[in-house]
Amino acid sequence: MNSPAIGVAFDTLPAEPSTAQLKRELRAAQLRKRMAAIALIAPLMIFLLVTFVAPIVILLKRAVENPEVVSVLPKTVQAIAAWDRHGTPSDETFAAFADDLAVAKEQNVAGVLARRINAEIPGSRSVIMKTSRAMPRLDAQGQRLKPAEVRQALVDIDEHWGQPEYWQAIARNGSRYSPYYLLASMDLKQDGFGNIEQVDDTQSAYRAIFARTFMISLGVTLCCLLLGYPLAYWLSTMSERRANLFMILVLIPFWTSILVRVAAWMVLLQAEGLVNKSLMLTGLIDAPLELLFNRTGTYISMTHILLPFMILPMYSVMKSIPPSYMRAAVSLGSHPFAAFWRVYVPQTAPGVGAGALLVFILALGYYITPALLGGTNEQMVSYYVAYFINVTINWGMACALGTLLFAATLLLYGVYRKFAKIDVSMG
Repeated sequence: MNSPAIGVAFDTLPAEPSTAQLKRELRAAQLRKRMAAIALIAPLMIFLLVTFVAPIVILLKRAVENPEVVSVLPKTVQAIAAWDRHGTPSDETFAAFADDLAVAKEQNVAGVLARRINAEIPGSRSVIMKTSRAMPRLDAQGQRLKPAEVRQALVDIDEHWGQPEYWQAIARNGSRYSPYYLLASMDLKQDGFGNIEQVDDTQSAYRAIFARTFMISLGVTLCCLLLGYPLAYWLSTMSERRANLFMILVLIPFWTSILVRVAAWMVLLQAEGLVNKSLMLTGLIDAPLELLFNRTGTYISMTHILLPFMILPMYSVMKSIPPSYMRAAVSLGSHPFAAFWRVYVPQTAPGVGAGALLVFILALGYYITPALLGGTNEQMVSYYVAYFINVTINWGMACALGTLLFAATLLLYGVYRKFAKIDVSMG
């Protein structure tokens, strides 16, 4: 027989936890781990949001933001919304424009409107400023002008107000957001009825600037590839100690300011510089070469600055390729060059692709080097972004150009990812 003490002991044993309770405890433990991981990376995420994501969002927003006309002419925008853009708008629109212009004059913002319309219609700044100063609000009897009288008064001040061109410009900008800056950065515009068309050849410039930017970036990328591939291969064949020593020489440009390097190339490439004097002493040339303030100097300096970005990805891939592959191909009867080209080079494709993409993207946004070493025909898109920010204070145009560069970068990255996936699947 069981004693009462043994029975009590069995009654006080803890019950086994149920399956549902175990699942709840497991979820709670996983949640705690997840929250701890989030807490660890939260400072980094906040830093990236503030310094990287937020500026990009502001850039994209400002590229399509067009608030000047809407904020200065609210009544006019509302009155002109029903206009079919043929002829001139109604008398009420003229009256609303006069009221808005009077308020703009009092608030000293007429210049904002004039500057914005002048971007679309050259010469309109003087017309708007003259109208804001000369527009009467009362007639000879001291009564408020009627809408028809306002129309006549505006046409008397300047005959342009009797033409549809200025009113169509106001109607096109009747929304706070418009594609004007993005279209202008691609040499496109909207006509009086909102249809997209190409600008005149005399005003077309940005397509050529973008083509020049891509050509210079592509040329610099090819130069870096031609110089960097054999150097990276040479480093990969060395012992680790010697490779680290020579890698220090490759990384030395990272320790020097870009301005210092550009200034050094200006000294070396000038007519009386070391490069020209050396070539003349060897008898290769009779007169100094023009190496500054043209595309040659731009290529030389940008290649020197960006070469490490090409070498490092290729070196990391080449170092991981076993030398036995080449020896096996040669031992099977392949010519050393054929073995190198058909066995070794395909395995370096990821490093070549990563290095070329990195150099090309970095070259797209270069500003200092082309500005100092290049001529007027070597300036890239970034030069004009700086021009619109610092000289004309046109943030919309600067952000539109920056947005197109950003879109080109994303497109290139997408193409690279696609080809990289194809190579992996084929491999």
